[in-house]
Amino acid sequence: MAKLSVNINKIATLRNARGGEMPNVLQFALDCERFGAEGITVHPRPDERHITTKDVYDLATSISTEFNIEGYPDARYMQFIRELRPAQATLVPDPPNVITSNAGWDTDSNASFLKDIIEEINSYGVRTSLFMATDTSLIEKAAAIGSNRIELYTGPYAENPEDLIQEYVLAANVAKECGLGLNAGHDLSLENLKFFKQNIPQLAEVSIGHALISDALYLGIENTIQLYKRCLL
Repeated sequence: MAKLSVNINKIATLRNARGGEMPNVLQFALDCERFGAEGITVHPRPDERHITTKDVYDLATSISTEFNIEGYPDARYMQFIRELRPAQATLVPDPPNVITSNAGWDTDSNASFLKDIIEEINSYGVRTSLFMATDTSLIEKAAAIGSNRIELYTGPYAENPEDLIQEYVLAANVAKECGLGLNAGHDLSLENLKFFKQNIPQLAEVSIGHALISDALYLGIENTIQLYKRCLL
C-alpha cells in the first residue's frame, strides 16, 4: 500500500485569508495523522501566502509521521532542511511567483546544481525526491545525480488518465530499473487515484492537497482520508 501524505497548504491559505489561527494548521495536521495519514507535506513559498516559516518549525517538532518539505532549493529552503531534518525533501523547479508546481526538473541542464544540493541533503540523513515529468532520459539522470526518489508530476495524467497512463507506467518502470523510489503528486483525486495505483503498483507515496481538502469540505477530513487510502490498496 502506498503512503498518503496530506499537503496542508490549503488549510494555511484559508487561515491567512482572515488572519488569526482559524483553522489551526498544526491541529489540522495532527488530526490528519490521527485519522490515518502517513505523512504531512508542506510547500512553504517565499511570500508565505500559505505555509509560513513558523508553521514549518511548529510542524517539525509536533508531527509523528513523515514530514515532507517541498520547495525550490534556495538558501531559505536549505535552512529548513539543515535545521529540521524532515523525513523527505522534495525539490521542485518553481520560480518564486508561480501559483502551483506545473513542471518537472530538467535534470540535464541542472545536473551540477542538483547534484551538489542532493549530496548536501542526503548528508543530513534526509531522503531526496525530485519532482519530474515522464521523460525517461531525465529520470535516468535523476538517478545518476544521486536522488533517492522521484515524484512524478501527475497534472497531465489527471486531465486524461486513460490516454496518458502508459507514459507514467513506462516512467515508473524506468525509475524502478534505476533504483529510484517512486512518489506521485499534483491533481490526484478520488476520481483518478485508484486507476493510477492499479497500473503502477510500485508507487511508494502520494502527496495530495487541493482535491483532498476540497473533498473534505463536503465529506469531512476523517472520512476523506479513509476514502483516499482505499484508493491506494
